[in-house]
Amino acid sequence: MSCFPSNARSLRAFAQLVAGILAAGMFGWPAVGEESAAIPNFSPDGRVGWIAGDQSGPTPIGDDFLPQPPGAGPGPVVFDKNHPYIDNRLAREKGLQATNRVADLSNPILQPWAREQLRKLNERALTETMLLTPKERCWPIGVPGWMLYPVRPVYFLQTPKEVVLIWEEDHMVRHIYLTDKHPPNVKPSWFGDSIGHYENGDTLVVDTIGLTTRTFVDSYRTPHTDQLHVVERYRIIEGGKALEAIAYVEDPGAFTTPWTAFQRYRRVEQGPLGEEVCAENNAGFFNYDVEPMPHADKPDF
Repeated sequence: MSCFPSNARSLRAFAQLVAGILAAGMFGWPAVGEESAAIPNFSPDGRVGWIAGDQSGPTPIGDDFLPQPPGAGPGPVVFDKNHPYIDNRLAREKGLQATNRVADLSNPILQPWAREQLRKLNERALTETMLLTPKERCWPIGVPGWMLYPVRPVYFLQTPKEVVLIWEEDHMVRHIYLTDKHPPNVKPSWFGDSIGHYENGDTLVVDTIGLTTRTFVDSYRTPHTDQLHVVERYRIIEGGKALEAIAYVEDPGAFTTPWTAFQRYRRVEQGPLGEEVCAENNAGFFNYDVEPMPHADKPDF
């Protein structure tokens, strides 16, 4: 369920507030050449954001991890080769029929129970007209699924004590605290407890635990347990035109081995942070039987 205001006026005020915070955080950051010289500046001003997905390649627009590079070792679940995934963009460009995601159950990272859960989802994907991802129904996808938020930009708010990541669509927010250890007795949450540090002047390293099992690790809805541990590395490349994102994933309760996932972001200058509400006009889908969106019977606070 969302903790953000639901009416348009409040949302506009919220967006303006966040834009102001972004600007204040950025302009209050030490200039290059001062003590922050070894800290990458992901958002030098309120216009700069990052959109997931390799727009120049044949892969879907950020909804899936990029193909594993040679020698990378075990990787995430991908589509079944007998049932190739065709997203809406590719369908339009090639004149094809868009498809639901059907997971490749032969991936050796899957423990039997996780494979069985995906098998049941595959049955639905092959028989239902539309099987949307959780984020398309306004649910947070979690971590490392955070790397699969496409289309709208992610903004970085960097302060001396934390980094805040904000995905413009539905205002999904992650807090990364710049400390060396997680607090005791972490309570499970949608984006978990994240701590981070900078490396080599161009990389943000994020260590996350405490993820609720209501989230998934990818757009195929691959499940995990409360033992999930993810380490992400966000690195500025190509002279500031792109971000490379790598996630190291381990969960002895769901996977047979640790595995690595890759994503790429392109820099855009279209800010400041805009208002993009997932729940608005997202109920009908041409009368298809789709899953419910988050709903609260009472305020969270």
